[in-house]
Amino acid sequence: MELTKYVACICEGAAEQAIIELLLDDDKLVFTRDDMLEGEPIRCRSAKGFEAQYLRKGFTEGITVLRILDSRREQFRLSKAYVDKIEVINVITAPEIEMLIIFREGKYEEYKRSGMKPSEFSKIELRYSNVKNAEFVKSYFADTAILISALKEYKRVSHIQRGEYTLADLLK
Repeated sequence: MELTKYVACICEGAAEQAIIELLLDDDKLVFTRDDMLEGEPIRCRSAKGFEAQYLRKGFTEGITVLRILDSRREQFRLSKAYVDKIEVINVITAPEIEMLIIFREGKYEEYKRSGMKPSEFSKIELRYSNVKNAEFVKSYFADTAILISALKEYKRVSHIQRGEYTLADLLK
């Protein structure tokens, strides 16, 4: 994955943002806060809102938009003025970010047999009710080596579609 001089990292939710911040703070990503628009992850899901808030500043160099999200169907259509200047890379966390906790707990096989969604399994079987809470994620994955291990395992067992990226692909 080739990134441009500027990176806009758009996170779908608080858990995704917490994971990106943990990895940024520990210098584990292929980009740094200095490379990022605003120096931090962005929580803006629409292309029009992103353009209005961040692209009207007259950047002379390219921008890579990294969208961290769990939906393959969510569209992000830039206007004609930006479509050739901005590269959009979708980083998919499907089925759900809770899978990282399931991997960390060593419960993947049990999860597969359960027939539950990852969020249900996390709440019912693992008894973690606040897995999407940013503070929980930061505390649970305070040791980024554990987080990185879960990210790599997630990538290993996931069905990754052609042209798709995972959080593990953003690691150094």
